[in-house]
Parts: sequence; structure tokens; C-alpha cells
Amino acid sequence: MNDSLSRRTVLQALGGASMTVALAGCSGGGGGGGDDGGGGSQFLESEPDYEGWFEDVDNYEQTRNLTGQDSVTISVGAGDNGLRFDPPAIAVDAGTTIVWEWTGEGGGHNVAGENREFESETVTEGGHTYEQTVSETGIVKYFCTPHRALGMKGAIVVQ
Repeated sequence: MNDSLSRRTVLQALGGASMTVALAGCSGGGGGGGDDGGGGSQFLESEPDYEGWFEDVDNYEQTRNLTGQDSVTISVGAGDNGLRFDPPAIAVDAGTTIVWEWTGEGGGHNVAGENREFESETVTEGGHTYEQTVSETGIVKYFCTPHRALGMKGAIVVQ
């Protein structure tokens, strides 16, 4: 019985370790599948000047480098209260398709360009997606219309 228990304990420990390693690869990026992008760094070396855009956004730290990818996914309704985009700031190459995917948390959300150059419908269901391909270099700022005053904002640096 001790051999059996020992084998079971070892197998459980190895299974847990394998799961931890597998999940570690999933948690590295908030969009784009955890890849750190083609730049070899998880974040841009130099932060762009967002002119105060992120002052009231509590999950913004730095701009995630997601260059080198054809498509990048941003969660809509992220965070503890479901009132955030994740990641809030990304850098991509011109021609990248941005896919916003709703989590179903935080009520109804939309995605609207700062100057209303694009705008999705307001949706509450998880799994809904909205896409835009960014082609011009510069900074694309966007927000959720119902929750903009609560800091639900994001930006895309197009290189």
C-alpha cells in the first residue's frame, strides 16, 4: 500500500507541476497569446507620451510590445470590476488586426475611437468580438462610452 501511495503522490505532484508550467505560458500576455512580440521585450523600451490619457486607468503600467503579430486580442470588461481593457496599452505593427473580445463582466461595453473614427455596438454578452485593422502609424486612443469616466480607456501604438 505504501508503494501505491508513494506513486500516487509522485504522480499528483508531477501533474501539478506540469499544469503550473503549462499555465505559466498562458498568463504572460494580456492579448496576443502571451507572446512578448517581435521586439524581444515584453514592454516598449520607451513609453509614448499619451498626454494624460491613462491618468484614471488603474491597470495601466506600461505599453505591452506585441509587434510581429498579425492579430492581437484585447479583453473588454476585464479587471476585478469588469470595467477595464486588458491590456490597456499595446504596440503593434501597421496592418495588425485588433480583436476586442467581451468577457461578459461589468455590464454593457463598447469600443469607440477617441474621435469616433470607429465605434462598436454596446454589448453585454461574453464572447462577442469587434475587429479593426490599424494601418496608419501613430497612437490610436479608444474608450468604452458608458464607462469612460470610470477609466475604461486604452491605446494602440502603431509602428
